[in-house]
Amino acid sequence: MNKNILEWLEETSKKFPDKIAFEDVENSITFSEVESTAKHIASELVKHTNVRKPVIVISGRKVLTPAVFLSVVYAGCFYAPLDVTAPIYRLNKIIENTKPSLILCDKDNFEFAKSLEFDGEILIAEDLMNTDIDEKALADVREQSTNKDPLYIIFTSGSSGTPKGVQTAHISVMTYINAYSKVMKIDENDVFGNQSPLDYIAAIRDIYLPLKHGASTFIIPKQYFSTPAALFDVLNERKITAVGWSVSALTLPTKLGAFEHTKPMYLKKICFSGSVMPCSCLKIWQEQLPETLFVNQYGPTEATASCTYYVVENKVEDTDVLPIGQPYENYEIFLLNDDNTETEKGEIGEICVRGNGVTMGYYNSPELTARSYIQYPFSDEKEIVYKTGDLGRIREDGLLEFHGRKDRQIKHLGHRVELGEIEEAVKAIESVEECAVLYNKPKEQICLFYSGDATAKDIAKHLRATLPGFMVPRKFENLSELPHLPNGKIDMQEINKKYILEA
Repeated sequence: MNKNILEWLEETSKKFPDKIAFEDVENSITFSEVESTAKHIASELVKHTNVRKPVIVISGRKVLTPAVFLSVVYAGCFYAPLDVTAPIYRLNKIIENTKPSLILCDKDNFEFAKSLEFDGEILIAEDLMNTDIDEKALADVREQSTNKDPLYIIFTSGSSGTPKGVQTAHISVMTYINAYSKVMKIDENDVFGNQSPLDYIAAIRDIYLPLKHGASTFIIPKQYFSTPAALFDVLNERKITAVGWSVSALTLPTKLGAFEHTKPMYLKKICFSGSVMPCSCLKIWQEQLPETLFVNQYGPTEATASCTYYVVENKVEDTDVLPIGQPYENYEIFLLNDDNTETEKGEIGEICVRGNGVTMGYYNSPELTARSYIQYPFSDEKEIVYKTGDLGRIREDGLLEFHGRKDRQIKHLGHRVELGEIEEAVKAIESVEECAVLYNKPKEQICLFYSGDATAKDIAKHLRATLPGFMVPRKFENLSELPHLPNGKIDMQEINKKYILEA
């Protein structure tokens, strides 16, 4: 296995120097241009930071951004991308956790970067692109690298109210990309249709699969996903052959009748993840694209995007429930009871992940890391495994079934959300006395129940300033008093029964 993700880029750049690596509606960049751009920027970065240090990256959803990420890697560091659409409060929390000495941004986001609570250097990527490439400095940095060095930090929702930064090594990304490539049968002829923001975990496929195979990624404008007919048109115009999308991105076209308009004629490989795929929706896709490969994927950011897969070989029926399948190559899945003993065959237990795909832990958060990243309980040799907090059962045929969350983390619109983080944000409002956040899964609706004098309008305004839009509840219920258990805790089951199940 390669020891550094950059080796993929360099090998592909030699093989396909003039082939488009990344393209959006306005620009494109070839593999040789990705390599040279990253090296130019990195040759200046090495003067401003030390190896194995985090660099905050603020760059838009465009072709320059992967080269900016890779420039950080060429400088011997690891990147921590920020989503500029997230609330300032949240971004400042990320900066506080990461403690970077440097922010690297594109020109469009320079003023935004200056508005953050950060007193270090802010460098503009475009201004560094004419720096002379210092091959010796970059080679010196590379000599110090190993495949266990961190590549990036992706921030996810945290139950304490603070986002958690999942630190991921080169070897983990290479393990996942290699395994995914085999299952999805990826090659140099593929054109990927990117859906997710480039700072989001799902985007690592759209960034690193081209580097490995010499394939291309087209960054689909966000607005197309709300107008599925136009989305299908662009898939055909750009001859998109493969996508790895959230379930919600695939269900909307079927709901809005996009197949009555046209079909994605070149789309031969579809992977979906993020939440449970309704088989009533999948059935429509199968009927419309009978020659297409469909793969259900499961796994958290902490397992480098995903750890299991299920190839849907037979035509599904509306009431079917898909298993989440079998482990990817170089991953192992096992189930634990609450006391960390292995579950009996056929019993439900907590899904745990072992192998090179397990990430390094939560950056600068040793206590949080210790809760979920534990010593492998079946060996005396030091090896860390990840406890997902998800419940599963291994069927007689060896395939894994998903049986919900052990705690209160949900998947909502393709995003992982800690309901506790929303509650912490609501509790910060003085006129709220108590609150509870629950999820109405059939309606895909986050619901807030609270007591106090605050209005729903006031709460929504506050939450929009502190949380991403997808975490803001869509239902608000002001109660005179929240029900409690004998131990004084809020009775979540009673609220769920009275206001969600019976509503």
